[in-house]
Parts: sequence; structure tokens; C-alpha cells
Amino acid sequence: MTAALTLARREGIAAITARGLGAELGVSSRPIFTAFRNMEEVLQETAKAARDMYNAYVEKGLAETPAFKGVGMQYFRFARNEPKLFEWMFMSANDNSVTFSDILPAIDDKSDMILDSIQTAYGFSRENAYRLYQILWIFTHGLACLHISGICRLEEDEVSKLLTEVFTGMFIKLKSEEKENS
Repeated sequence: MTAALTLARREGIAAITARGLGAELGVSSRPIFTAFRNMEEVLQETAKAARDMYNAYVEKGLAETPAFKGVGMQYFRFARNEPKLFEWMFMSANDNSVTFSDILPAIDDKSDMILDSIQTAYGFSRENAYRLYQILWIFTHGLACLHISGICRLEEDEVSKLLTEVFTGMFIKLKSEEKENS
């Protein structure tokens, strides 16, 4: 599995073929099919390994203060450090397309923990925590895409400042709405 993940990290998911893996391992493609039933299984295991790698970034972000900003910064770092995996995981069409309202749990295994961190730190209802998370994810995703596509190079301090500014605006808006509705 390490060879497949290494190949995906370096060249992208399209490079994961029996021949490509064989070349990466320095063997023919035949041994691959003694360890796996087919290439679909190889891709599934590679996807799981990539997801585990991404989840480690999210967990690191959740351990930062404030946790929600930490997660955003880690999302950007994952894109910067693992552009091929980021493209595959977050920029590729797939059969599991979901509605916008369902996007966060679909893309992030730790979405409940992230929502909990928002509710705990900022006192938002679950609904407003989700709205804040959605807006900031869209913004962070956009910054990550701009960076890895080469359209715009962003430094971490710029990303941090931008996230703070958008967060502050949304925080004020949502707190104001909550006050009006209470």
C-alpha cells in the first residue's frame, strides 16, 4: 500500500496502475494481484490511506487553539503539502456526489468533532455552527485551490489573516441573527 500512496502523492491517482505499481516496486505487475484481487481494491486501500493522512492533519488542527481555525489552517497545509492527494480527494468528480447541505460530513470524517469545537468555543446552535463551518470551508477550499493550481501563491500568515477576517464577519452576522431570534 505504501507504494501506491507514494505514487499517488507524487504523480496523482491516474498513475496507480498495475504497471505503474510494478515499476514503483521494481517488479512485474503480477505480484500486485497476489496481494489484491483487482485494481479497484488497490484504489480503495489507497483512498483509505490518503484519508487517514488527511485525518491526521484535521486532528492536529483540532488540538490547536482556536481549534476551528487550526482545522482551516491544516486543510490549507494538507493542500500545500499533498497537492496530488488534495486534488484527488477534494477536486475530482466522483460517484458519491452529495447536496451542498450534506457536503461537510461527506468530505470530512471529523465533521462532528469540528462542529462540537465551534459550539463549545463560540456558543453557537448546531445549525449556526454548521453554517459557519460551511462558509469557512468554502473559503478555505477556494484558497487551497488557488494555491495548488498556481493561480496565486499564498503564505500561511496571509491565509491565517484571511481566515480570521472571514470568520469575524460571519461570527458577527450569526451572533446578531441569534440575538434577533431570541
